[in-house]
Amino acid sequence: MINIRNAKLEDAQRLVEIYSYYVLNTAVSFEYEVPTVAEFQERMKKVMEKYPYLVAEEDGQIVGYAYSSPYSCREAYAWSVANSIYLDKDHRRKGIGSLLYQELERHLKENGIINLLAGVAFSEEEDEYLTHGSFNFHTRMGYEKVAHMKDIGKKFDRWYDLLWLQKKI
Repeated sequence: MINIRNAKLEDAQRLVEIYSYYVLNTAVSFEYEVPTVAEFQERMKKVMEKYPYLVAEEDGQIVGYAYSSPYSCREAYAWSVANSIYLDKDHRRKGIGSLLYQELERHLKENGIINLLAGVAFSEEEDEYLTHGSFNFHTRMGYEKVAHMKDIGKKFDRWYDLLWLQKKI
């Protein structure tokens, strides 16, 4: 059984463990170095001041997390957020991501957010660092491609695109 709950700063160690896989082994994250637990906690604090930050637990173990952050600091964008989601590499494709995003959307809707955005790394040809998994997940969740920036991020000596996906709730 999967339990979705609000994240706590004490969860940061486990969240860094999950995130580190994506930083070190994939082009899903364009970061090169894994943040420290203290850095991650600071990121969490900023998000949790205003937006939801959720974790998914299975048998008491955190297996994924999702959060929203401001799309832009400009006031006119107050109804738009950028969403992020990361699952433990061994717990993907089990429906956990869908549960996290559904709960995230519920919180956002209650707080008057109407535009959900997701920046997704992309390459026309899948490779050992990037599949179409994130793009496919977001489209299944109702997101539509609204922008395609080519060769914008370089990782593992390869150039990757960035897609912006949007969903109105």
